[in-house]
Amino acid sequence: MSLKEQMTGLAKRARLASRRLAAMSEAEKNRCLHAMANAIEANAEVIQTENAKDMAAGREMGLSKALLDRLLLNDDRVAGMATGLREVADLPDPVGRVLEESVRPNGLKLSKVASPIGVIVIIYESRPNVTADAAGLCFKSGNTTILRGGKEAIHSNQIIARTMAEAAVSVDPEFPQDAIQVVPITDRAAIPELLSLTEYVDLCIPRGGENLIRAVAECSQVPVIKHYKGICHVYIDANSDASMAEEIAFNSKVHRPGVCNAAETLLVNEAVADRVLPSLSKRLTENGVELRGDVTAKTILSSVGIPVSEASAADWDEEYLDLILSIKIVANVGEAIDHINNHGSGHTEAIVTNDAATAKRFQTEVDASTIFWNASTRFTDGGQFGMGAEIGISTDKIGARGPMGLRELTSYKWLGVADGLIRE
Repeated sequence: MSLKEQMTGLAKRARLASRRLAAMSEAEKNRCLHAMANAIEANAEVIQTENAKDMAAGREMGLSKALLDRLLLNDDRVAGMATGLREVADLPDPVGRVLEESVRPNGLKLSKVASPIGVIVIIYESRPNVTADAAGLCFKSGNTTILRGGKEAIHSNQIIARTMAEAAVSVDPEFPQDAIQVVPITDRAAIPELLSLTEYVDLCIPRGGENLIRAVAECSQVPVIKHYKGICHVYIDANSDASMAEEIAFNSKVHRPGVCNAAETLLVNEAVADRVLPSLSKRLTENGVELRGDVTAKTILSSVGIPVSEASAADWDEEYLDLILSIKIVANVGEAIDHINNHGSGHTEAIVTNDAATAKRFQTEVDASTIFWNASTRFTDGGQFGMGAEIGISTDKIGARGPMGLRELTSYKWLGVADGLIRE
């Protein structure tokens, strides 16, 4: 059987399964999710045995220590998958929500109702716990899932998906096992084949580095929700509380520097730079942050003995994902907005100010999925937004934008009701 035939068969089965899922009630879905969680806990030893095969292969492949850590499924991470599924079960069912209702002058009653998207392909790297998170979220929102993890996690991904599907069948014999499938082929050629099947696949969501996401977007013939990178900024305004500004900027950079909602560039109004920057920069360097500043920032910091290198033009477009921060001094909020709109990635931006008008202008004119006023960039997260687990953070403008939870995994349909109405 050719690669194309294998991918077509997998996608066809997912399409058929999606019809059954669309008809499942909230109670049925929740019962299945709790069964999945229980099964993952009960089969923790088997899951970790399969994960050990991936870990051994990963060492032979020369994976870095960081990637091996992401690949590992220890007791806490297995328990975390089960907890995550139960949390999804506790969330309101997004399917069937009435988004709009109206009655036309001719008596036609219209309802806009949330409905499943259908078949969703999730492409991701390294972390096998994403298998449970993604499949659980897609299932609760009535979607079938085709999971394509990295070759380094193939054994882990397969056992998790199989455990979840078999658990659902045990409490609901009509549950279609093809609702949760893992692409069994590690060959990268499987991805463009799968994403050419527009008749069966409705959406692709890649999770991983920018290179992976761009490669998927370039080869896909089905819609792709993208999260390219997080070049996030904190702007400290002239009218701001210095202590608050320091706490927000520090937290945005240092709390967890290797994630997409960490700040990469600090913009400081020239009116407060001498007052705010030395104290904040001293604290940052004491916590291992490398500073890269423009000429003005470098002059200010060098005068008080704080080490700072000169930022290059490339620094303003860099997602460091590390303890590195670029610093630029700006004349006013307008210059800050221009810099962000020219160099930001549309992910998350923050302003620290006591001036409501300035904050409103910043939140209106900055082009990003999430814009905070007097809060850390680290809050862009499905859990922090009350969504429970998230499937990713979209930097797209069409469809989902920002953290993607259950509601963002639905589409909608129009339902019309009348009594023998015909159009004249």
